[in-house]
Amino acid sequence: MGDVFCSDCKRNTEVVFDHSAGDTVCSECGLVLESHSIDETSEWRIFANESGDNDPVRVGGPTNPLLTDGGLSTVIAKPNGASGDFLSSSLGRWQNRGSNPDRGLIMAFKTIATMSDRFLISMSRGMLMKLEVEGLGLVATIKDRANEIYKKVEDQKSSRGRNQDALLAACLYIACRQEDKPRTVKEICSVANGATKKEIGRAKEYIVKHLGLETGQSVEMGTIHAGDFMRRFCSHLGMSNHAVKAATEAVKTSEQFDIRRSPISIAAAVIYIITQLSEDKKPLRGLDADISVATGVAEGTIRNSYKDLYPHVSKIIPSWYASEEDLKNLCSP
Repeated sequence: MGDVFCSDCKRNTEVVFDHSAGDTVCSECGLVLESHSIDETSEWRIFANESGDNDPVRVGGPTNPLLTDGGLSTVIAKPNGASGDFLSSSLGRWQNRGSNPDRGLIMAFKTIATMSDRFLISMSRGMLMKLEVEGLGLVATIKDRANEIYKKVEDQKSSRGRNQDALLAACLYIACRQEDKPRTVKEICSVANGATKKEIGRAKEYIVKHLGLETGQSVEMGTIHAGDFMRRFCSHLGMSNHAVKAATEAVKTSEQFDIRRSPISIAAAVIYIITQLSEDKKPLRGLDADISVATGVAEGTIRNSYKDLYPHVSKIIPSWYASEEDLKNLCSP
């Protein structure tokens, strides 16, 4: 009920909403103030009367332009409490006879979504040195891009006999690069259902080559910068906002120098320097191992990258974060 101006009563009166007829009626004089109004609120109704759950969902998923039928096909589910092989029934045989041509694509898209949402456990040298449980944190646009890439590869009918998990993981890796949200190969490998880094790398080269031949131009992968990984790596280590800001600024400045190391290695080395300059100093060995686990970069690679950065450290590290005297106290590589 609510207060609405009634033209007969000449004042605001309480009204009653008749949801079955869609009428708004004055409670004092009975005048119908509005008729056949449309109820725009959600209409929840449980259609699954046979099931024990009370799921109020009354619509299916959104349409998918990558599928032949837009993802609007009907699948006959096995009745609750049914025993034996459901496909032996007439409905099951009818469904099996009209098999969905997009069944393979649907399974692939589900696998990509599972990889994107799977949790990671960081490990180092077979020993759990620091537990880091996290998700890949991939947004829907990256998943959609990975689906598009796989659909293009599947349309060429040339991927038979290849490792399917490696192929899907490679699509996810390329999608992350194209959406400017890169993930390391190790991160992708951790959720790739057992596919190795070498298999994912080969699958990536295969996809880039064949899609390039199809379009007649090279596949744009996007450029990886060390700063793309910085905030995520710092978050894994639990660094303060002050240190994260310094690391982000330092890694951006490092791009001005000719340091021939991978962006991930540079990011790990910058984090190592920043943490050494922080007030909460940890043992070199333990700290190095922590950074190695958080970034997925080997300890030796971090040390070599630190060796390349050391001559430029006075120009890379922000002056507001560390003084010249602090920089001199850094250990020599």
